[in-house]
Amino acid sequence: MTIAVETEAPTRLEGMHKAMVVCFFLGFGSLVSWNSMLTIGDYYYQLFPKYHPSRVLTIVYQPFTLGTMAILAYNESKINTRKRNIFGYTLFFASSLLVLVSFLGGLAASGALAFALFLAISTFFEFLCILLYAIVFAKLPIVKYYRSKAASEGSKTVSSDLAAAGIQTNSNQGDEDDVKQLERLSNKQLFFQNIDYAIGLFLIYVLTLSIFPGFLYSPVLIAMYNVSDLISRYIPLIKSLKLESRKGLMIAILSRFLLIPAFYFCAKYGDKGWMILLTSLLGVSNGYLNVCVLTVAPKGYKDA
Repeated sequence: MTIAVETEAPTRLEGMHKAMVVCFFLGFGSLVSWNSMLTIGDYYYQLFPKYHPSRVLTIVYQPFTLGTMAILAYNESKINTRKRNIFGYTLFFASSLLVLVSFLGGLAASGALAFALFLAISTFFEFLCILLYAIVFAKLPIVKYYRSKAASEGSKTVSSDLAAAGIQTNSNQGDEDDVKQLERLSNKQLFFQNIDYAIGLFLIYVLTLSIFPGFLYSPVLIAMYNVSDLISRYIPLIKSLKLESRKGLMIAILSRFLLIPAFYFCAKYGDKGWMILLTSLLGVSNGYLNVCVLTVAPKGYKDA
């Protein structure tokens, strides 16, 4: 495989800050639709007073999420990265727009206009993500560098993104490619080598989603959770505060389950202040541990 691009060391960091900004918005777009739906929880409770909409949303959301992730993980080496991401953001945009139109169609009270604003902002950012990924992201020097490096090592999923950036790849089936394919660990091998990280991520989300949004549906508590979750994701940037021990991460993850009885007793005997504190702790631990696991797990592998 030959790559028509220069990959000197300076290129590796060129455009890094632009890439960070674009990635921030792409990450924002990955969850803004979901969080917008949670934010208008009060509207759902008015429409369906006999149900618990927040819990229903979580139960419906999770099987589709896990199923889609399983399919993508199993076929990760065959899926076109560019098409996958653009399709995903387009689906987010179309879904947000559909919910917004439906919401406005049933709008009965002027006070609900605030909820419509959340949906409109969500729809706008999803459209922005489509443009950023399709037009800007692939052409950033640092992105081209690492994608070219991945392609030179046998990756076939980034060819469309490289072509969009003006870089052509030529795949030749030869002895060198065969050797590289043999060097690659299978998904099963990768899973068992990192099973503690996989279990840790699973437990992080099991705990978080058992409380948020199923237990928390007040706009104030949702806001507190999201703000604390956002801030805590930057804590691992401070090297001394980043938790990298595999045993330490698992202990911290399991310790979070103490929040379940804490929320239970707070709901029965505590006041709003304690509930806000616990919600903030839930958000901080969720964001911090997520970043620690996802940044530590790839270490020890090529390009990690």
